[in-house]
Amino acid sequence: MGEQESRVGVGEAEPWPDEVRQAFAQQLVGPLEVERLSSGLLHRTYAVRSGDRDFVLQRVSDVFAAEIHQNIEVVTRHLARCGLAVPELLPTRSGARFLDLGEAGRWRLMTRLPGVSFDVVQSSAQARSAGALVGRFHAALDDFAEPLAPMGLPFFDTPAYRARFQDALDRHADHPARPAVEALGREIEAGFERLGPRPEVPSRVIHGDLKISNLLFEGALPPESAHATALIDLDTLMRAPLYCEWGDAWRSWCAVVDDEPGRTAGAEFDLEIFGASVEGYREGLGRPVAEPERMTLVLATDRIALELALRFATDALEERYFAWDTSRYESASAHQQVRARGQIALAEASWRCRAARASILDRVLA
Repeated sequence: MGEQESRVGVGEAEPWPDEVRQAFAQQLVGPLEVERLSSGLLHRTYAVRSGDRDFVLQRVSDVFAAEIHQNIEVVTRHLARCGLAVPELLPTRSGARFLDLGEAGRWRLMTRLPGVSFDVVQSSAQARSAGALVGRFHAALDDFAEPLAPMGLPFFDTPAYRARFQDALDRHADHPARPAVEALGREIEAGFERLGPRPEVPSRVIHGDLKISNLLFEGALPPESAHATALIDLDTLMRAPLYCEWGDAWRSWCAVVDDEPGRTAGAEFDLEIFGASVEGYREGLGRPVAEPERMTLVLATDRIALELALRFATDALEERYFAWDTSRYESASAHQQVRARGQIALAEASWRCRAARASILDRVLA
């Protein structure tokens, strides 16, 4: 299940500015039970209980534009009309979608949906149910026509990632890790050359960050753990090709990556989990996937894994974007280098089984 970092008991000091409690006074009433949740890499997130009501309070990372809250509001309203469970973005006392405290951060409050999250897929049955939920999500948004604001950072944008990586190499010529990071960059570029140019297919509304911890399940143990109930963490809602959505999902769901400190990174791609998720997706979507879109899914994981490797390699020099594990690594740079190597290894593993994945996609989604 998702990692939990710390717990604040009733009566203890609240770990946020006083203005937060004042802004959400209609919801945060009386003594609160607070728990820090730490499975994400960007936001500071708390589970908050006020009486018998449960909320999620977040300090939103500054990398996101404020307009993502408008995206969340319009999309969740549409999904709710279609019968999907969604978190509700709650207004401040002044009716705003979030509280902006300047240097003290941008804060938002949402309803907390019941359910359990996992950091690793537990079974093929869980993958199938997760895929079906994603299918229902996409089907519900087929007729969604409202505009979505840019999220404030490049996402699934290989040219932008390449440019930023080169800029980091240029600006951090004296960084002790630069030679190692430059070598990582050469491996990543070789991978992109093997994949060829980015596919040109229509965009659709996607979640954008379907790591398995962004899905909720009914319970912690079977059979409830194999029943997906909701998608959460909707900051990356956007219009993009389907291969971006599923490449990132399979990168999370199907990866078996050994990236322990001091060991050579290795990875395997779990075809059983992959096949189950594809079958579930077809069931939830309720229709075939057109051939041009379907063909882009064959190399989707390879492409997204290399994009993420490039982002990790960039942060190995900049050391300011991704969180890192201070108990296992001597620096942020060391952790990001290991993460980059793990994603390169995953892209290799995915490439090796591309024929088997193509066969599954054609059989199930055609």
